[in-house]
Amino acid sequence: MIVILGLGGVFAVLVVAVAVSYNRFVRQRQLIDNAWANVDTELRRRYDLIPNLVETVRGYAHHERAALEALTQARSQAAGSNGSPVTQAADENVLISALRGLLAVAEAYPDLEANEGFLDLQRQLVATEDRIQAARRFYNNNVRDYNTRVQSVPANLVARAFGFNEREYFEIDDALTTASAPTASFEH
Repeated sequence: MIVILGLGGVFAVLVVAVAVSYNRFVRQRQLIDNAWANVDTELRRRYDLIPNLVETVRGYAHHERAALEALTQARSQAAGSNGSPVTQAADENVLISALRGLLAVAEAYPDLEANEGFLDLQRQLVATEDRIQAARRFYNNNVRDYNTRVQSVPANLVARAFGFNEREYFEIDDALTTASAPTASFEH
């Protein structure tokens, strides 16, 4: 009788441990999904700024059509991406490259660089890039914690049993702040 009660107690503890582990996986998965939604919101904010930036540059740089078209196409591709974080990251890297190209073109036009509308858009873009990087770090930190649990014993047994698989990181190039940061010269 004592043996049966002992085995029943061990079984009950195991059931509770599995339930607790399962619920923690569910919470972490929801946290990751919420963090991804925040990343997506910030990416959409960037997508919304790009048409205004393109129009402002187009007004000053009529013959820079290739850079404008490359950015417009990259924006469409990135905005339409609804795949995995790895797929989204590839599209974002193309977009960031096109944005850097446009900002490099803008440097050739002093009137454009002095335009208050362009400067405001550039400031908004840099602020948005900062928010994207913060959201990306938050997402990746949650993915790291979740993936660690998926791989760790004994949680990996619960993960395998209930189909909790590793999640992908969202890795994109550094923010545009490096491309548009002012430079100073201290030479005499």
